[in-house]
Amino acid sequence: MHKRDFLRTLGGASLAAVFGDVPWARYAAMAPAVLAQDEPFWEALRAQFALVPDYVHLESGYYMMQARPVLEAFIGHVRDINLSNTRYMRTRQFDDKLAARRQLAAMAGCAAEELVITRNTTESLDTVIAGIDWKPGDEAVMAAQDYGAMLDQFALQARRFGMVNRVVSLPMDPRTDEELVQLYASAITPKTRLLMVSHMVNITGQILPVRKICDMAHARGVPVLVDGAHSFAQLDFRIPDLGCEYFGASLHKWLGVPLGAGLLYVRRDRIASLWPVYGDAGVPDDDIRKLNHTGTHPVHTDLAIRDAIAFHEGIGIARKEARLRFLQQHWTRQLRGVPGIVLNTPTDSARSCAIANVGVERMTPAALATALFDRHRIWTVAIDGAGVRGVRVTPGVFTTTAELDRLVAALRELARG
Repeated sequence: MHKRDFLRTLGGASLAAVFGDVPWARYAAMAPAVLAQDEPFWEALRAQFALVPDYVHLESGYYMMQARPVLEAFIGHVRDINLSNTRYMRTRQFDDKLAARRQLAAMAGCAAEELVITRNTTESLDTVIAGIDWKPGDEAVMAAQDYGAMLDQFALQARRFGMVNRVVSLPMDPRTDEELVQLYASAITPKTRLLMVSHMVNITGQILPVRKICDMAHARGVPVLVDGAHSFAQLDFRIPDLGCEYFGASLHKWLGVPLGAGLLYVRRDRIASLWPVYGDAGVPDDDIRKLNHTGTHPVHTDLAIRDAIAFHEGIGIARKEARLRFLQQHWTRQLRGVPGIVLNTPTDSARSCAIANVGVERMTPAALATALFDRHRIWTVAIDGAGVRGVRVTPGVFTTTAELDRLVAALRELARG
């Protein structure tokens, strides 16, 4: 591959100045799993991010900072829209937002008519949960380890409509996919109208066999809602591959869009039956836009989606997933079996990617997170609930193995007391 062509696969001219004189042909020929361990390559990519110098940032699971090209493009969108003001909002914004939606749908592998841009995963999934025409006695299935906002929304529907929530608890280190499939199957009854499953559990990083769970649920006549907050743009898949009816994700997480962007996918045949949260007489019942009445919206965020996609596709999802999995395995393998250390993430490398959770036996999660930051200048987040006690550790593509070795050393010290 010619150097110029390879640059184009890595994000175009915006990355060329940063990478400089590197062996492009060698990198182009590398398998993603091999390139994942090439520190010079990822050090060059790290230069695309403005990182704080006084602590190690290992909490990318909340939201991913924008790369410099995306951030600068976003700032440019803010300036341009502010300059054109209402003329832009009343004329060009609709075509521009449609272009962003179409490009996002192409990345997701679905039709643009099955996808809308929302503000985050919570809005996306809660729109579906609230849009079901629940009747007293109807049932929904979910896991205790699912995201709290969605569990709260299900609880609200139970209070309002008298539906029933059946909650399973996920094993920390499952032996087989079938173990997980059967866990969900055991909660389904003839009254089940919806099953929600996390593609990647936000507090542990566990990846669930969503396609197999969907196939099982469909065999029982149950549609599936997938929480893809952490899988979209971290794992290499397309939404239709999962076989689900509904899917939601946050674009400000692994895609690196500015804060306040998400997506909602609804399979075409399921759109008409969902009630919208906000009334919009101008949109037909079978048009997914009925679920996305946003009013006056910060359109510059939506415009930056295209810039974030360009940067993401420049790296390549296979390379990105391989690097993130390598980083997580790099530090967790050093700590498995260490006295006083508890790893709350599956052992099998195929069952997790970037995210992992670790605890120290004699410390509360809050105390552990505080000690890591105050004593070792490592930023994480405490998790204490649904049977998970530890801190969530989430590196990004900018994280180095040296930073993770620093985390390992800190945890070993804290475990020794």
